[in-house]
Order: sequence, then C-alpha cells, then structure tokens
Amino acid sequence: MIEIRPFSPEHAAGVVDVILPIQQQEFEIPITLEGQPDLNNIPGFYQKGNGNFWVALDGGRVVGTVSLLDIGNGQVALRKMFVAASHRGKEHGTASRLLEGAIGWAREKGVTQIYLGTTAKFLAAHRFYEKNGFRLVEKTELPQAFPVMVVDTRFYALDCA
Repeated sequence: MIEIRPFSPEHAAGVVDVILPIQQQEFEIPITLEGQPDLNNIPGFYQKGNGNFWVALDGGRVVGTVSLLDIGNGQVALRKMFVAASHRGKEHGTASRLLEGAIGWAREKGVTQIYLGTTAKFLAAHRFYEKNGFRLVEKTELPQAFPVMVVDTRFYALDCA
C-alpha cells in the first residue's frame, strides 16, 4: 500500500536513494548530490509559502517524490517528480497519486499556475503531464522567477484556478 506524506527529515536518505540513480543511471544526466543543494535542505527550500515536498512510501521506504517550489505571484514550480522503477505504471498509481496530491495542495493554497521543466529524454513524463492537463509552453512564456535547470528543454503549465 503506497502512502503519500509530506517530507520529514527521516525521509532524507530515501529521497536521495530514489532521485540520484534515476538522474545518473537511467537518464545519464551528469549531476551529483552536491549539485542539488535543495536536496540537502528540503524544508528550507521547498516547505515554505505555497511550496511543499512529498514522498511516496511503501512500507516506510521512499519510492517516489514530488515538490512544489513557491516562485511568488500565486505560481509554483513542480520539481523533483521521480518514481522508482519498481513502483511505476498504472498498477501502482504512484506518480498519479503524487501529482494529484501536489495539484490538490496548490488549489487549496490558491495557486493559479503550476509550471515545470523537463528534458527531451523524458518521453513518458511528457505523456504523463499532458494526460494530466498540462500544456506545452515556450520557455519565453515562463514566469521570470521560474528556475530553469540546465537540462530543461521542454516546459509545461497547468492552470489551477
């Protein structure tokens, strides 16, 4: 039974154990933990304003993550959406539950738009976001405060209001 919970410090190692192998091995992105200071301070980086960070747990083990970063003006950036290979697919519903929870949180907080950036390689992610109501936007349409990552080449937006 997958459980979605807000991040707390006891999840820190599990978050890294899910995210880094996906970035480094599956998608061959040359990124380190040191290159992601947000992962060493999740409460200070994500869990403020309209932002938050959630984990998907299976028997207490972190198997998925998602976060919203408050970028001001009633807008948030969807970040760190990762699901362990063992927990992907419709039969698990892990990604859908993480995303639905984040969108629900955003709506409760009065957020008007959720933006996200992803790489050209994440084809399954593109389909997933599009099936969940996100529309493809040009980089020039992003809010000025949106944190564009070096690897991001595709951008999406969801209107929450």
